[in-house]
Amino acid sequence: MSHSTDTPPQARPPRRPSFDPLTQPVVAVADIPPALLPSTLELDFIRLAFGQTVPWQVEPVFADSFGSDFSHFTNTVQAAVFIPLVQRPKGLQVIFTRRASHLHDHAGQISFPGGQVDRLDRDAIAAAIRETHEEIGIAPRYLEPIGTHPVYLTSTRYTMLPVIGLVLPGFSIAPNKTEVAEVFEVPLAVLMNPGAHRLHKAQLPDGNYRYYFSITWQGHFIWGATAALIRNLYHYLAAAQACQAISRP
Repeated sequence: MSHSTDTPPQARPPRRPSFDPLTQPVVAVADIPPALLPSTLELDFIRLAFGQTVPWQVEPVFADSFGSDFSHFTNTVQAAVFIPLVQRPKGLQVIFTRRASHLHDHAGQISFPGGQVDRLDRDAIAAAIRETHEEIGIAPRYLEPIGTHPVYLTSTRYTMLPVIGLVLPGFSIAPNKTEVAEVFEVPLAVLMNPGAHRLHKAQLPDGNYRYYFSITWQGHFIWGATAALIRNLYHYLAAAQACQAISRP
């Protein structure tokens, strides 16, 4: 997540979490939800799902971290991320970035492109598109938003609107090396398989506990806010799959 252009991203030293997310114990989950049907992961169905009202909810362990909009939280910095879906011959893929190691917030972590909502942005969706262009070079004309999800409160006091969208054919990627160390893709089918999700429990310095999910893909450790947004996308599509109101193409 990039910052406003008023503050260079390298101006402040990296702020690290109080625990190592790679080594925290995994919580046993009694009932792992099923993987989604292949047809649910097709672009036509996902478009339909985000074009209709789908009854779903955030899982209880993260309920306090999500709100319906920015007004749900106070004393935060508004931000937005773009969850980019790309159609490939073998199915949909999702674009991720690995943040540069010198950044103040979430240094070296796996993220979706995004950042702060600036005063000149029309809205948070426009901010997500602008930040995606600035971070990984995809021109706005290739970015098609299809829906949003609940606002997420990060541990660094950002309120982050997830914008789910498509990356249209013909795009090119040119990462901003001051913010992005790597750009890579993960198959949507991998991300939407709850059997690949691990729930962790970390003890904080104040004695409280933090829960977070992780997903590992070819050496990339996806956790925290990014993994929480992936879980939400799974729950949303699972609800759409079960919803009789969704007419399959």
